[in-house]
Order: sequence, then structure tokens, then C-alpha cells
Amino acid sequence: MASNETTFEADGIKYALETKDSKITILKDGEPYADISNLIITSTAAGRFISIPFRNAVEKAISDNADSFIMPDESGEEIEYNIIRRDLEYAIQTISEVDLLDTYASPSVKHWVGTNGAGMDMLTRLMYGGRISLSIGFVVIFIEMFIGVIMGGISGFFGGVADTIIMRIVDTMNCIPTLPLYIILGTIMATLHIDPTLRIYLLMVVLGITGWTGIARVVRGQILSLREQEFMLAEEALGMSTRRRIFHHLIPNVIPQLIVYATMGLGSIILTEATLSFLNLGVKYPYASWGNIVNAVNDSYVLTNYTFAWIPAGLLILITVLGFNFIGDGLRDAFDPKMKR
Repeated sequence: MASNETTFEADGIKYALETKDSKITILKDGEPYADISNLIITSTAAGRFISIPFRNAVEKAISDNADSFIMPDESGEEIEYNIIRRDLEYAIQTISEVDLLDTYASPSVKHWVGTNGAGMDMLTRLMYGGRISLSIGFVVIFIEMFIGVIMGGISGFFGGVADTIIMRIVDTMNCIPTLPLYIILGTIMATLHIDPTLRIYLLMVVLGITGWTGIARVVRGQILSLREQEFMLAEEALGMSTRRRIFHHLIPNVIPQLIVYATMGLGSIILTEATLSFLNLGVKYPYASWGNIVNAVNDSYVLTNYTFAWIPAGLLILITVLGFNFIGDGLRDAFDPKMKR
């Protein structure tokens, strides 16, 4: 083509080039063999053959900026095709499109919040997604409090070597970059084809193990100030056991601060889970969470044309996180006598 030749030979077979209307056709034995085009036209259905006349009609319609074109089918019946542009891609659809799954149906009496790309009712997905997102939040907070109270209690009460070791563990945990860790673990689970149900439990464990350090510091600080109080000295003089002094007298005095910390931490955990699921590292299909519902915005066409597929989940995340933060602020004010002045 660069040397303006009209024939070439490949594998011992001679081919001819025919130029017509700025389109080049490769001829074999005088019959059209292939077209040279700047468009790649493929079928969405496996095994369906796209004829050269159909390709030519598509290219001509696109070059003419037409919205549709007419082509006869195998039986000779003329069928009108629509051309729909999606960013840098074109979709060729027939006028009589039948969608049995009712995908991306707009909100209606039957589907109050519409349907998603798989034809699933969005309201149902949001309810199930809320159950999973909230369950992950509560379970992760429980794991964080369980580990944090034990480690912080031991560190604050005994001090010395135990305090130094535990605080160095806390510093080490805080230095671990959590997002790269989540990405690595998500990739490993995807490679091993971990069951989606097991993946949810593993997500809870990982978030809990990496998030207990804040609670441990809170408990340690409170116990350091409480262990020198007169009532603790009296208990030591009475010969009470260490376990009783920690779990029956010190920890109950820390519970108000723990409740505030846990309540405000719930919003952060829900946001973390939503972020991981949005990045396709958290809850996997077919299970729903608010995060992987918002993941629909990765498709720019859905982002701009089907806002009902992702805005409700985003609003629920916003309302839930704000709600837990407001409750945490209220509890902090209620438990702190200085805030009542």
C-alpha cells in the first residue's frame, strides 16, 4: 500500500487491492476476501458471522454520522438498525429490541428504585446490601474492641516491659499501609477463587485485626490515669486479684469512652467497606453491599444515563455514616461532665 501497488502475494496466493470510495477491499480470485478499515466490527453473540455487506453498511452509516441504516437479512426482509454511540464505541441495535431481563428499568410502580444491569430490583438489593454493610460494621467493631480492650488493659495496668512491647506492636500496626494490604489480599482471594460468603467473613477479620490499635491506646490511657486512684489502691490493699481489678473495676470505668469510640468508628468502617467493595476488593457479586452497588459508576454510560442505579446507595452510605457520627457526638457530650457546663 505504501508503494501504491495493487497486488501482493502471501503464502503463495496472489491478492488484489481494490479502492472504492476511500475504502480498500482485498480480492482473492476476483471475489471480495476482506476489507481494510479503521473500524473493528465484532458480534456480541458467539458464532454469529458478520458479512462484508453488513460491515460496509455500518462503516458508511458511521462515516455519514447517520443514526440508523437499513439492511436486508438472510430472508431478504429489510431490517432497520440503530447506531448508538457509547464513548469511543458504537453499538448496533435493531429497533425491535427485546429485553427479557428488564435491565436498567427506570423507577416505576413495579420497581420503586428501578433495576440494575442484571435486571435485579434495586430496592431489594439496597435492603440486602444494607444488612451486609451494617453487619460488617458491627462485627468489625466487636473484633476491634475485643482485641483493643485486652491489649490496652494489659499495657496500661502492668506497664513496664509489657507496656513497651504492646505499644511497639501498636506502632508497627499503625505503620502498615492498609490500602495496599487490602489490594494484595483482594488479589490473592480473587486468584484462589474464594467463595463470596467466605470472602465476607475474611473481610471482617482483616478489618478487625488492622483496626484495634486506636481502641488499645484509648483503653491504655484511661487505665494509666485510673490505676493510681484511691479506690484502686484500696482494692490492692484488700488483696483482690489482678483479673478482678482490671475487668471488674477498671474496664467498666472505660466503657463510656469505648461506646463513643465504637459508635463513631462504625461510620468509618462502613466507609472503608464501601470503598473496598467499590474497588472490587470487598463484597463480591452476587452478594450486595452499598459499596459494590455504587461500583456501577465504573461504567461511564451508567454514570451519566442511569443515576438511579448508584445514587440511592451513595445517599444511604452518607445518611448512615452521618447518623452514627451524630450519635457518637451525642454520647460523648452525655458521658463527658465537662460538656454539660
